[in-house]
Amino acid sequence: MMLKKVLLSGFAGLAVLAVGILIGHFGIEKGSSAPSWMSDLSRDVDEKLIQDGAASTHRELTRVPHMATTAGDEATVQYMLKNWQDTDTGLDASWREDYRVYLSFPNRDKPNNVSVGELCVEKAYQSEQDDPEVVQPYAAYGPAGEVKGRLVYANQGKASDYETLNATLSLTGTIAIVRYGGAGRADKAINAAPFGVIGVLVYTDPYDINDGLMSDENETYPHSWYLPPSGVERGSYKNHFGDPLTPYLAAKNGTYRIPVENITGIPPIPIQPIGFEDAQALICDVTLHLYNRGELRDSANVMGVIWGSVEPDRYVIYGNHRDSWVHGAIDPSSGTAVMLEIARVLGQKVKAGKWRPRRTIIFGSWGAEEFGLIGSAEYAEEYVSKLSQRTVAYINVDISVFANATLRASGSPTVQNVIFKVNIPGSDSVSVYDNWIRYSNRTSAAYGNIPNVGHMTGAGSDYASFVHYLGITSLDISYTYDRSTTRARIYPAYHTAYDTFDYASTYIDPGFTSHQTVARTAGNVLIRLADGLLLPFNCSDYAETLEQFVSTAAEAFEAQLVANGISLEPLKAAVKRFRTAATSLDRTIHNSDLLLLLSGRPLRARMINDQLMLLDRAFLDPLAFPNKYGYRHVIWASRSSNVATFPGVADAVEKARASGRKEDWAQAHKHLSIVTQAISGAAHTLAEAQR
Repeated sequence: MMLKKVLLSGFAGLAVLAVGILIGHFGIEKGSSAPSWMSDLSRDVDEKLIQDGAASTHRELTRVPHMATTAGDEATVQYMLKNWQDTDTGLDASWREDYRVYLSFPNRDKPNNVSVGELCVEKAYQSEQDDPEVVQPYAAYGPAGEVKGRLVYANQGKASDYETLNATLSLTGTIAIVRYGGAGRADKAINAAPFGVIGVLVYTDPYDINDGLMSDENETYPHSWYLPPSGVERGSYKNHFGDPLTPYLAAKNGTYRIPVENITGIPPIPIQPIGFEDAQALICDVTLHLYNRGELRDSANVMGVIWGSVEPDRYVIYGNHRDSWVHGAIDPSSGTAVMLEIARVLGQKVKAGKWRPRRTIIFGSWGAEEFGLIGSAEYAEEYVSKLSQRTVAYINVDISVFANATLRASGSPTVQNVIFKVNIPGSDSVSVYDNWIRYSNRTSAAYGNIPNVGHMTGAGSDYASFVHYLGITSLDISYTYDRSTTRARIYPAYHTAYDTFDYASTYIDPGFTSHQTVARTAGNVLIRLADGLLLPFNCSDYAETLEQFVSTAAEAFEAQLVANGISLEPLKAAVKRFRTAATSLDRTIHNSDLLLLLSGRPLRARMINDQLMLLDRAFLDPLAFPNKYGYRHVIWASRSSNVATFPGVADAVEKARASGRKEDWAQAHKHLSIVTQAISGAAHTLAEAQR
């Protein structure tokens, strides 16, 4: 990619999709297929209109709690449909898709409780927090049960924490109290059970989320954005994404379901989240009374579409989940408000006959995400063939605004850098791009100082099914806070009853200026993907990432691999082949004649685009991670190792190092071969595009 700032106005100039955007030869200056109205959008659609629209929509979305499958959730389904079916600003089509999924709820008649004092109750500071539909704090998918035992502090509930603790005292029959972080929610109980622990309490430590502040008299909410002492973070306590009863199958009414007792990746012992004031008060013996229960419920995705004019069989998908634990002002309504504004602006142009994208745009409002990415996973499982063959990219905007300091992004290397002409909120001179570099940057061998973009190595949001399971190039963006000024691992009201419109408008984004910035930024990314003659992907940036991974692996592991008769040379050679093929394809793209592609060789453009679109699919191996549900992408699968390199190799080598067993080193060799062949195969797919 040429890191060149283009002087574009309006929506098109606000954010030019990064790595590989064909500026210079295929930029707006030379007549790309961007619609003619793009340069005038800043005049037709005032920034203030987007800003006010996001605020109004946000207020409506957060009016009542809308936990998945509740009446509040159904109201948001109808609200989405009403907007997307509007005569003047709606989409070409919009509909709901229902799935029958297994969810976990507390018992309204028998609230979960901890017997030492009045625990697990959040204090109400505003009327919204007193709403009867506010779900009590609980651990979704945690089993029901009544257990009593001595309380022991087990840090973050990692396996190593329990091992360390068990070396000095017996954990049999104890209840562990752990803090969020370090291990996944479910893992805090899964790790505990083998040591004889019979129950787990999880709290949010004020050091981790509040910079140590603890008093609601003058320090925490409602006086600031910090979590008040009684605040409890809810969450899904399962490791696998999607409906747990229908793995790899869409959860329709007639679908085969495994027995509930065969569900894996959920807590085997009772577990309950509590506030830090409760954690501070607990002493001696504790009894947990938990009455959670599983239920089959109907959960809806709301889908909308703008049909493509030239390539209607190529899809750009923009997604955000709709459900929340309570009012969900930030998670997810900030993202839903942004998506609705983008859809409104584009829908208005389509309805007026002023524009239609080259490729089809699909909007997805996913249901039951908070229970483990269920709506998006079921959609991916139901339409696996069509999506695998036709989807260009997936854009995810979940929590669109954590705060208002800087942009944050994660994505595939082919789309991982973004260049922005749009200015940051409240400034006439500082661009989003330059501001992003100021807050988070890295040095690139090709481009110098550029924004630091994260990798999609886990299942943090609805991109998981698209990138890990389907191998679709994905991007996740949001606006966030200055991490140098706080230790908060996320915005403090996350998954609590305090995540309301008042909290969002007072402490997160006063005036909704960052919502407007994300809307224009994400909207332009969407347009560039849907409307460019050639896809704005750059394979050379993927090569740079693979080279970094090889270098890291060599530094961390090569000596021990060689000592066990395993060579890294085949992997190094595969990455070199990939670099050669990527460089050659990029050169072919940059040397292509745009007018010729438009008029004389349209299939040439289609061939190049298919190779770019399918690149991430080349890294899929359905047999690589048999114990990791839904993970097939050998570059971006989740990893437990702290070494930032190929996940299968890193985890296998770490295990072999610890055990010293020959069979574990054989597994390390196997994973090395898997990733080597995947990279080599991907290189061959790029080379074919040049013939």
